[in-house]
Amino acid sequence: MLYDNSLHRFLMLLLVTWLVAFSLSVKATNSDTEAPLPFLAPYSATYSTVWKKGISLKVKGTQELIKQSDNQWLFLFKAKTFFASLKESSLFQLDENNQIQPLAYHYRSSAFGKERQAKLVFDWQKQQVVNDVKNTRWKMTIPESTLDKLSVQLQIRQDIKSKKTDLSYRIADGGLLKTWVFQNLGVEKINTKIGAIEAIKVTRIDNRKKDKYTTFWFSPKHDYLLVKLEHRKKKEFYQLNLESLL
Repeated sequence: MLYDNSLHRFLMLLLVTWLVAFSLSVKATNSDTEAPLPFLAPYSATYSTVWKKGISLKVKGTQELIKQSDNQWLFLFKAKTFFASLKESSLFQLDENNQIQPLAYHYRSSAFGKERQAKLVFDWQKQQVVNDVKNTRWKMTIPESTLDKLSVQLQIRQDIKSKKTDLSYRIADGGLLKTWVFQNLGVEKINTKIGAIEAIKVTRIDNRKKDKYTTFWFSPKHDYLLVKLEHRKKKEFYQLNLESLL
């Protein structure tokens, strides 16, 4: 009888050990195969735009996210008045984790006859970007996950949507590789032309100065759409406020 009891306890111990091991294996497998959240949906939104640089200009701007193929997207912002215009775009693709890989970035602004242009072309096989600014071209080596100055806005949205807490990004900007760090400041209620919105406030913290800051407000109710933006750099101030959404 003692032998039978000992054998019974031994077999039960083996069974429990096997069940625990199997449970851990299943959990690990599920974790490894968990799919990333779907990428942001295409949209078109209109914003009231305030641009202050010496003088103050008020104009309506349009921001669009357009899916061009199975894995190629165009992110575009444009605004225009009689005196000034601004057009900024980022063509990009997504990796298997819905991380943005820029392919080409274009910037063009004109105000009272003065123009500024920049073009960046990304080559991910060579891990480099070709910069073309003021008709001067040069190449720069870049690490994986490098973004441009426009597509970073979408990546922040996707990361907040995915509940990520590390909001640190490498940016190809002006021929330099920079690190931009943002902080999620929580929910803030703001008023817009489409009503009051509970928005997540995110601000850049790596360049904190009295005369320089960038802050975004994203709406979880609208797939984390940008509903407000404020940017200041010395005497230049730029603001977007959502007016309509298609």
